[in-house]
Amino acid sequence: MSPLIELVGVTKTLKGQQQPRTILAGVDLTVEPGESVAILGRSGSGKSTLLSLIGLFDRPDTGHYFMGGRDLARIPERKAASLRSAEFGFVFQRFFLLKHLTAAQNVAMALVNGQGWLPRRKRKARTLEALDQVGIAHLAKHRPAKLSGGEQQRVAIARALVRNPSVLLADEPTGALDTETGNLVVEVMRAATERGCGLVLVTHDQAHAAKMHRVLRLQDGVLEPA
Repeated sequence: MSPLIELVGVTKTLKGQQQPRTILAGVDLTVEPGESVAILGRSGSGKSTLLSLIGLFDRPDTGHYFMGGRDLARIPERKAASLRSAEFGFVFQRFFLLKHLTAAQNVAMALVNGQGWLPRRKRKARTLEALDQVGIAHLAKHRPAKLSGGEQQRVAIARALVRNPSVLLADEPTGALDTETGNLVVEVMRAATERGCGLVLVTHDQAHAAKMHRVLRLQDGVLEPA
């Protein structure tokens, strides 16, 4: 079975400053179906930059990025946006929920944007299934103001999972949560790998990283086993 994603010799330099700064200096990474990978590193080491490249929000300066046998390193933005919608789910430290919508409506927005037209009944069924996967289907009608931080993050995870992504990318998703809630959120994301989804988790938390299949560290622009 081929990897879900494969990065080979990826480099990235931040420009527009007095002195260009190399962030990624020949990064190699593979993620297999059903595999979870944690990426550790100090602040400013380039972890979020790497995740942005994987999620096709940015492109490498040099190197290759293979997905499904296709090199995406120079893919135009219109095609990248289509792939982001079809293949990726994103979870961030901030929840980015729309305050005037219920939990179910926030999740359903992911089906309206970029998924083509789905019958209302099918959208509702997939939304409730995603909320059930993260253990909060009973909160479907609650708006964000009525939810705890952990519940809001689980809504955000459900929104990422509702499109059945191949790859789930999480950037410090527990940074604003207490320890117990953060542990629960990590377990919810890790459970997605049991359905074949690949997970890349950027975190500062060693305990959360230890729950992944592999732990890597980004240091001096190079990704190595931690």
